[in-house]
Amino acid sequence: ISMSTIVHFDVPVDDIERARNFYTKLFDWKINRMPGEMEYYGISTEDENGKEGVGGGMGKRGESSQRITNYFGVPSVDKSLKKVEELGGKLIMPKTKIPGYGYLAICIDTENNVFGLWESE
Repeated sequence: ISMSTIVHFDVPVDDIERARNFYTKLFDWKINRMPGEMEYYGISTEDENGKEGVGGGMGKRGESSQRITNYFGVPSVDKSLKKVEELGGKLIMPKTKIPGYGYLAICIDTENNVFGLWESE
């Protein structure tokens, strides 16, 4: 059994160009528009040794309460959702297919923190 870790982070923004400028200048992230109809930008990071770091994405904020969300890689979103609920967490966005990438779901832990589950295709 492998331990889950952060595999993706999502940054909701009100102004994409303003946020892109901020994070590029602050962290030297590479932020480029992803192909497709949805206006979504991929974020490439590097660790302190210059190796590829955790990737992320940036898109328009859907709700005013939306904040940065970390997604944890899991072998099965379905099994992990069951465990989240057994442990006292809650599901706030059901398992959703992201064509060409995998599946995600968004949850709240017992401390009211929002996090995502990610299952690769």
